[in-house]
Order: sequence, then C-alpha cells, then structure tokens
Amino acid sequence: MNEVPSPGETSQDTVRGPARIQAYVKTLPDAPGVYRMLDAKGNVLYVGKARSLRKRVAAYVKTGGHIDRIARMIAETAEMLFVTTASETEALLLESNLIKRLKPRYNVSFRDDKSFPNILLREDHPFPQLLKHRGAKSTKGVYFGPFASAGAVNRTLSALQRAFLLRSCSDSVFESRTRPCLLYQIKRCSAPCTQRISEDEYRNLVWEAEAFLTGKSNGVQSRLVGEMNAASEALDFERAARFRDRLRAMSHIQAHQGINPSTFSDADLFALYAQGGQICIQVFFFRAGQNWGNRPYFPRAERDLATGDVLESFIGQFYDERTPPPLILVSEDMPGKSLLAEALSLKAERKVEIAMPQRGEKREILEMALQNAREQLARRLAENSAQRELLEGVAETFALDAPPRRIEVYDNSHIQGASAVGAMIVAGSDGFEKNEYRKFNIKTAELAPGDDYGMMREVLSRRFSRLVREAENARARWPDLVLIDGGPGQLAVAESVLEDLGIEDVVLVGVAKGPDRDAGREHFHMKGREAFRLDPKSPVLYYLQRLRDEAHRFAIGTHRKKRAKALGANPLDEIAGVGATRKRALLQHFGSARAVAGASLSDLEAVAGVSVGLARKIYDFFHARG
Repeated sequence: MNEVPSPGETSQDTVRGPARIQAYVKTLPDAPGVYRMLDAKGNVLYVGKARSLRKRVAAYVKTGGHIDRIARMIAETAEMLFVTTASETEALLLESNLIKRLKPRYNVSFRDDKSFPNILLREDHPFPQLLKHRGAKSTKGVYFGPFASAGAVNRTLSALQRAFLLRSCSDSVFESRTRPCLLYQIKRCSAPCTQRISEDEYRNLVWEAEAFLTGKSNGVQSRLVGEMNAASEALDFERAARFRDRLRAMSHIQAHQGINPSTFSDADLFALYAQGGQICIQVFFFRAGQNWGNRPYFPRAERDLATGDVLESFIGQFYDERTPPPLILVSEDMPGKSLLAEALSLKAERKVEIAMPQRGEKREILEMALQNAREQLARRLAENSAQRELLEGVAETFALDAPPRRIEVYDNSHIQGASAVGAMIVAGSDGFEKNEYRKFNIKTAELAPGDDYGMMREVLSRRFSRLVREAENARARWPDLVLIDGGPGQLAVAESVLEDLGIEDVVLVGVAKGPDRDAGREHFHMKGREAFRLDPKSPVLYYLQRLRDEAHRFAIGTHRKKRAKALGANPLDEIAGVGATRKRALLQHFGSARAVAGASLSDLEAVAGVSVGLARKIYDFFHARG
C-alpha cells in the first residue's frame, strides 16, 4: 500500500466541492486503492474503494447526475486522502477496516462493540477444562463458536456439564481441592480433582464432548444409549440412570438450538429487512451443523442506498476482525458479491462462498431469519417511537431547544469514603448506550471520607476537562443534558466545575430524592428556576427515574466490585515465586496471611516446599513494608 501525495495546499482553506476534487484528479494513478473525503474540519465524510482511483474520483467532478446524498457529500468535501493497493481485493479489505474504525457520515456503519463468545476446551492440563472464552485465542485448546450471545454460551455450557461432567474450575482451585465440590454432588462434574475418575476415563469424556461439539452428536448419543442399555441389562440401574441423564442433557442442547441444517455444516446467514427508513440485519451462526444463535444489527445508512449495497458494506465490516466460515448465505443480491467473496477468501486463506439460495432447506432457513428480522425491526420502530415521545417530553420539561440526543447521568458510591467510585451512564434515542458508560476511581487523597461534593467535583472535572481537550476531535460527544443525583448542593458543584472550564451550553439538572426517599416525589433543581416536581403519573418522570436508577445501579455495582477486590486481595499473591501450591502450603502451615507476615525466618524455612531463598524473599517482603 502506498500513500498518494496530495496537490498543493494553497487553496484548501477556501475551495471545496468539485473544484477542490478536480485538483486531485491529475495526480492520481490509474490503479486500485482507497480514498477518503474530508470536510473543512478534517472530519471523514466518506471512505470508498476503486479499481481505478483516477476514474473514480473524476466521476465526482462531473456536473449533474448525482443523487442528493452524493451531491451533498461532494459539496462538503474540502480535502481527500488516498492509498493505493496491489489489487481491488486489498482495497475492499482496507475500505471495510477504515469504515468500521472511522464511521464516516455517508457510509453504512453499525455499532459492533463486543466480540462473540466461544466455548474453549483447554488442552494444556492433564484434565482439560471447559469454559466460556471471549477475546484473543491465545490459550492452547479447541475453540467452538462463535455463539451469538453470552446467554447462549452459558446455557450450552450448563448442559455440557451435565452431559460430559468436565470440570469448569480454575487450575488453582483444582489443585487445592481435598474433597469434591458441589458440582460433583449435583452431577455436573466427575471430580477429577479428587481422583473420583481416572485420567483415561476423563480423556474419554473429553473425546465425547469434542465429538458432540464438532457435529458428531448422533454417534456419541448412540454409544451412550448402548452403554445405558448394557447397564440396565446388568441390573446396574444407578449407572444406567447416569447415562440417561447425560442423554437428556444432550437433547436439551439440541432442543434449544432450534433449526439444525442437514445440507451444510459451517455457515453464517445474513437476512436484511428494511422499513420506515430503518434496517435490521439478523445474523445466524451455524457451526458443525448446529444453530449457535443469532443477533440483530441495526446499521446506519442513507435512505437512498440500495439494500444490496447496505448488506455488502455491512458484511465487509462484520468480518474485518473475524474469520469468515466457508459459506455465507444472504437474503439480498449484492453488486460486488464476487469481489467480496474473493476478499474474504484472501482473509480466511481458504475459499469462502457467498450464496443467495432460491429453494430448498437453505431458502427455508433464510425465510425464517427474514421473519426474525421483520419482527425485530417492528419492535424497534415501536420502541423508537415511544422513546422519541419521551425525549420530546424531557425537552419540554427542562425547556431544551430540541429533544436531547445524549443524556449523561452521574452518581457516586462508597461506604464511609472507602472504595469510592463515580459513575456515568449515557442514554439517547436508542435507549441506554452501555458502551459509553464510564467509571471513575476517586483519586483525590485529601477528600474527607464521605465527601459527596468533593467526589462529584472530581468526577465532573475529569470528564469535562477531557471533553474540552478533545473539542476539535470529531469523536468527542458532548451531552445535551446532564442529570446529577442530588439536590442544590450537588448542582452548585456541577455549575462551578462547568463555569471554571468555560462551558455554557450544557443544561444541568439536579434530581433530589423525595421525602423518605419515595419514588415519585423527586424534586428537580435547575439554575434560575424554583425547585419543581412532576406529576407522579407522568411518563417523563418514570423515564427520568429509570435514568437515575440505572446510574445508581451502575455506581453500586462498580463500588461492590472494587470493594470485593480489596477484600479478596492476598499479599502472598504479590510475591514472585509463590504460586498456588506454595501459597496453599503456607496458609495450611500458619493458618492465615497475617500469621505468615508475622512468622520468623526459621519458621518460614520449615514449611514444606519453601526453600531458604524463598523464605528470605517472603520475610523481606513483609518486613520491608514496615
């Protein structure tokens, strides 16, 4: 890839539109690449790919014939950036990456803030562990997925534990067990930690689980049916019951998967439905002939874009950081289907086929997915309509010029000043925007314990100072309305912070709890207005209560996690060379970490497994702390 040099910058500040774009055409190569169109502030308007950069950009200069969206985009263009690539396929991959990262206004974009979870069967231990995994696949083992949601993984894991009795505990817990845990008692683990099963027998369970998850479920179930019948004939009814329970668990997994295809094994399915200017794309995941769930997406796209173009751009971005399966089924014909398949094959390093089935089982499954997309979009449109009415009510209540696009709500949580945290939640036209939530660990050392005003000042100062620093950044998202959990005192602190920073266009509202903290009797405080209340039956009041309660829930949850981490911290974990085995030996010998800290050097040396050098390191660790 190579950057194409830009023409002289002499007229960049004054010229935009076709005249500005024309200045680039003469210097562009007749080669594939990616171009970016930027406005006068440097914000990216559009990212596109081209087989020939020169011909593609020259098409923007022609007068007339452009649809309104393209005409607006051209008129706003003040600068362009270019990257040449070795092929149009590479250009498509780069385009998808840039669109997903930059989210330009005139491109199709969607919120995709989480990786998909997988089930991991670890193979770096004599007794492999079965667990949920999200993120980089760096742990040695076999990965099964992706699953559409954490809920789908949890349900499947729970059933797999009953079916195959594989352990889910960590290695440190496994090593420290002296008797079986509750999972063994409720028949969800075979207790290899206490030798209730041999390594060979456990390996057989691992093989069965792997075979089941790779689509060989019929063979595994037939084998267990044979074992169950044999045990029953031998009058070993307890053993037969165990096989029966395992078979039921497998059937439970299959029952929750819905449709399991017989004409293909690994595939992703994309079904698009559009209505009222909005789009829903249902993505279904099929692996090893099993349905591993689905997830809806609602991409943002200009209304004049054809649905095939929207789906093509969506799929390109969807696989930017994911490996595509061998088969992709789509509900719309896409103009660049062949090029997209070629690009995804290059990324996956194997052939990837994109197909729009017209008949048979694949079409039946596609119709089911389309029905899901239709119903999901109908629910979203209804929710958006109600949400729009609520936001209009909020604007009227607080005398805003327009319904707020971004509402930020702040709250604090602590216990007598300990483990103090601040929390910010965000809501808008699409409801709660959880990927925008932020937590603030209170850092000001001189705050008096329980100083709510001081904590609120620190949180707001940090949040809005950063917004001021990022004011020129297009990604900086300013709130239209800020709700503070508290009365006149907290509101005065917030007003002081914004005044010090020179911020004047953010509306601040304090939400004070009613007498006896009764919901429905909240008082609202704003600068220049008397405190007021809303009708207890008002939908707007109920909505504001939900916002306040969500901020409180997030703050309390963050505080509890911080407190639990502090309570669960063991100083032995900080000493290099003290792993799970030696930590267990020290605690069994002395009874507690405090007793270890007070032990003499000779007492430490007497512990089994603790060398003279390690004993000195442990002793110095505690006594150097004073």
